[in-house]
Amino acid sequence: MSDSTLSRRALLLGASAAFAMPAIARAQTAPTAQVEELARRHISSFTTQDWRDHFETLGAGAIVCDTTSRALHYWSADGSDYRVYPTSVPRSDELTKRGYTKIVRKKVGPSWTPTASMMERFPDWKPVAGGAPDNPLGTHALYLDWPAYLIHGTHDTRKIGRPSSDGCIGLYNEKIEELFAVADIGTQVRLI
Repeated sequence: MSDSTLSRRALLLGASAAFAMPAIARAQTAPTAQVEELARRHISSFTTQDWRDHFETLGAGAIVCDTTSRALHYWSADGSDYRVYPTSVPRSDELTKRGYTKIVRKKVGPSWTPTASMMERFPDWKPVAGGAPDNPLGTHALYLDWPAYLIHGTHDTRKIGRPSSDGCIGLYNEKIEELFAVADIGTQVRLI
C-alpha cells in the first residue's frame, strides 16, 4: 500500500513540475520590461505624496485624491497626522473632475439622488434614503464645492481599488467614518 501511495505522490509531483517548467523557463528568458510590468501589476501602486507638492499651506487640512494610484492622502492642519486610504475612482476620464476644491459639508447617513446624466444612462435608478443598506453613498459623505462630487463610503466593497464610480471618490465605510472624524469643513482637496 505504501509503495502505491509513494508512486502516486511521485507522479503528482512530477506532473506539477512538468506544468511549472514552461512558466519558469518563460520567466527566465522574458525581456526585463515584461518581468518589470508583471511585477508592477502585483505590487501596490500607492505612492507617497507630500502636501507641499499640491498646496502652499495646510490650512484647515489637506486631501489629495490620486486617481492613478487609487488612493486618498490626508494631512491634518498641523501636519502631525498623515493617512492613506484605498479608494474607488471614476470609471472614465470623462467622469473625472480634476483640480482644487474643498469640503463644504459633512453628512452622516447621506441620501442619494441620481444626477440628470445618470438618469439618462440608467433611467430605472431611483433615489435612496440615507441609512439604507443599498445606498451608493455608504454611511458618511464629505461634500465638495463642486456640485454632485463627493468623497463618500460604499457598501459595495468590490468597488474599492477600481475605476467604478460616476465621478466621486469612494472609501470603505469604516475608512470614510475615520476620515469624516478628522477632516473639517474647509479642508482643501485636490484631485489628480
